[in-house]
Amino acid sequence: MRASCQARSTARTIQVTIDADDPETLSRFWAQALAYRIPPPPGHELAEGEDPLEAWHAFLAARGVPQARWGDASAVEDPDGVGPRVFFQRVPEAKTVKNRVHLDVRAAPGLEGQERMAALEAECERLVALGATRVRREEPAPPMSAGFVVLQDPEGNEFCLD
Repeated sequence: MRASCQARSTARTIQVTIDADDPETLSRFWAQALAYRIPPPPGHELAEGEDPLEAWHAFLAARGVPQARWGDASAVEDPDGVGPRVFFQRVPEAKTVKNRVHLDVRAAPGLEGQERMAALEAECERLVALGATRVRREEPAPPMSAGFVVLQDPEGNEFCLD
């Protein structure tokens, strides 16, 4: 093994990047789904009730970015700084196949059996009301699976309630 491979990485955080048709719509959905926030532009402190995306539009306009590009990217962040940042970037191609990587939203940690599945169903209902689509429910099959619910975000990206 090369010496550089043996050294411990200094990278301790990750950002999850999701290709999107409409990054702003996905950032609004995922901010609510994960109890995250859409961060303000650099050097800008959001006023109470101020829409962070509108703040970004003003920021970009002031820097001469064409309006057609304002929605090319957006992000959500854990307000506690613990979870990964999720970045949405506009891409020209449409989603055509199942995700190779997906998010597992831990909605029932520590729960088992029907209590777990009831908690997952309650969270599923909340996310469907926000714009998610329910795909299927997988029943518990111990010891390999505690059960989960598969959903899609507003652009069809699959994720699981785990």
